[in-house]
Amino acid sequence: MKNLPTLYRVIFIALLLLLQVFALVTIISRFNSYFVYFYSICTFLSIVALLYILNSKSDPAYKIAWIIPILIFPIFGGLFYLLFGRNKLSKRQKRNMQMVNEKMKQSLLQQEPVMEALKAENLRAAQLAHYIEQFSFCPIYQNSTSEYFPLGEAMYERLLEEIKKAEHFIFLEYFIIDEGKMWNSILEVLEEKVRLGVDVRVLYDDVGSLFKLPYGYEKTLAAKGIKCCVFNRLVPVLSIHMNNRDHRKIAVIDGKTAFTGGVNLADEYINAYERFGHWKDTAIMIQGEAVWNFTVMFLSLWDYATGTVEDYTPYKLPAAQAQAYASDGFVQPFCDSPLDEEPIGENVYLNLIAQAERYIYVNTPYLILNNVMLSALCSAAKRGIDVRIVTPFHADKWFVHSMTRSNYETLIESGVKIYEYTPGFLHAKSMLVDDIHAVVGTINLDFRSLYLHFECGVYMYKTQSLRHLKEDYLDTLSKCQAITLESCRAVRLPRRLGRTILRIFAPLM
Repeated sequence: MKNLPTLYRVIFIALLLLLQVFALVTIISRFNSYFVYFYSICTFLSIVALLYILNSKSDPAYKIAWIIPILIFPIFGGLFYLLFGRNKLSKRQKRNMQMVNEKMKQSLLQQEPVMEALKAENLRAAQLAHYIEQFSFCPIYQNSTSEYFPLGEAMYERLLEEIKKAEHFIFLEYFIIDEGKMWNSILEVLEEKVRLGVDVRVLYDDVGSLFKLPYGYEKTLAAKGIKCCVFNRLVPVLSIHMNNRDHRKIAVIDGKTAFTGGVNLADEYINAYERFGHWKDTAIMIQGEAVWNFTVMFLSLWDYATGTVEDYTPYKLPAAQAQAYASDGFVQPFCDSPLDEEPIGENVYLNLIAQAERYIYVNTPYLILNNVMLSALCSAAKRGIDVRIVTPFHADKWFVHSMTRSNYETLIESGVKIYEYTPGFLHAKSMLVDDIHAVVGTINLDFRSLYLHFECGVYMYKTQSLRHLKEDYLDTLSKCQAITLESCRAVRLPRRLGRTILRIFAPLM
């Protein structure tokens, strides 16, 4: 069993974490002989925690999810929030993040003629592009093309084809890597490229790949000549930062081709292995100048994870080659970090919803909405916008699926149309608006994606790929069942109550 050492590791870490919780509770309980003083101190800490929560910039739903347990358990609630509830950076993390941000600012510069051209076409689109550039440091480009893939199988074939063409470097950053047909065939090409002198780097998330790869797999890759880094390694220490996972899916080849989307490097994503019925996923390939954003995204997070500093310029596609790509609309790859107070992914979605004049088409595996997003979607439908959302019929996690379904009734009452993908599990993350705006990437409509994970996406304005995205969306609808208001109201009371409770604590899950 290849994952037996991993299982032992998880059990060991879980036991150590439980031991830390037990020790903390034991220490607190020892103060029982001084109960009056102890209770007063804990109450004071709970009041401090409540005031901090109320005055923080956190999402209101996240605040409520913490306020309730603090009020119910004033002795432990406030103390646990102060220890584990604040996403506060250590000095080392702050220093590393400042370095990352500075390198991104220096490396990514907006070409003003491109922004002026977009302003001339659509001022609000230019304003959105300006917001993305200001807070993710990622500019918008012309001289770039995009190609949409309606299934993981199509993306996999093209990714393998492009990797085989690599001459200088291959960067792979994925939440999940799993040994099987998909990864093994890619690895075979990577090994050959290393022998030819290509710089090959792999960055994968420790939790995402925990039960997929053998423990110490980075050493296996290193032995093959592949540079590898495990992101935010799982350690037996109680810390809120264990929630900050690298959920991005990025492949960059020679600085001229990049991929992103929902597809991880595992067999279920290409239906070579069936988990929850047919796996519906999507991806986008970018070529040309806009690839530079993805190159810098990868290198900056690589530097953050490894503690290194390097010159990015050797990895930039020469201007003559980059400008040789014909402009296909406007393309803006961007990233979102949980280590700041700017929810870029959420704000991009909200901006697109506000801009809609005719329709909003959404694909998301998880529909766990805060009040702002819920209100935006409902308001759009109420003003006559055709709002359609596709979610999975088959669940990958029952409690997440229950939270998704708990939002249906409110949305449908407002005029939003909800569909479930009946052949299996839909893992695509996209938003298409009025044939002219779209985002395809890794960002789900849930709290983890919007607030806790490192994410990425591509904002596109009037690219040819939007037509293919729309065609695929309408084809997907033909394979879905429409959710009715009657079916939502027919759910039995105990289940409705359970979903309500799950919704309250969704931000903490």
